[in-house]
Amino acid sequence: MGFDFQHMMELWPDISKAFGETLYMIGISLAIAIIIGLPLGIVLFVTDRGLFLENRFVKSVLGFIVNMVRSIPFIILLVALIPLTKLLVDSTIGPAAASVSLSVAAIPFFARIVETSLREIDKGVIEAAVAVGATPWMIIKDVLLPEAKTGLVQGVTITIISLVAYSAMAGVVGGGGIGDLAIRFGYYRYDNTIMIVTVVILIVLVQILQQLGDWTSKAIDKR
Repeated sequence: MGFDFQHMMELWPDISKAFGETLYMIGISLAIAIIIGLPLGIVLFVTDRGLFLENRFVKSVLGFIVNMVRSIPFIILLVALIPLTKLLVDSTIGPAAASVSLSVAAIPFFARIVETSLREIDKGVIEAAVAVGATPWMIIKDVLLPEAKTGLVQGVTITIISLVAYSAMAGVVGGGGIGDLAIRFGYYRYDNTIMIVTVVILIVLVQILQQLGDWTSKAIDKR
């Protein structure tokens, strides 16, 4: 069975709903990743050796936790976090439930991107800020974040695109969204039309997100 346009139109309400669920999952997970991952990435950077808040213990502990979460394949993380998901949202299926695992996966991912972006800053700029007596908060707010903003925007773009892939994977365990639609219709019912539509939607979504990210990055890069 090939592509059937009429069949696609009949299932369009389901496709639209799945697309909305995917955006919902990505939106929640991205917000949590930025809220927690940004300060986590900053702490990982400023507590490193030779920097103004050097603390090997904090750096080692946080680094171990971040690496531990990142080392777990997302599909395994989905299953492992079922008890936590049940506790937080009182359900183990649906977009809200999938957002818990997506957030847990995205936080350390984005934190490492933030740390990497901050490492690209010229150390001389940081040393100059320390020399004039700037407080750690002032250095973070007025030096680190402004200097790294281009890399941070690119990091947000990479995180969003990764979340698109993760959200599709969440459909395997009933997380809703495009992935769930592809599993239920495309895989279990051998519906090629739905498989083609879901693949096209994901490709177009990623292309749009990447273009927006590139445009925003260039717009704020004053170098």
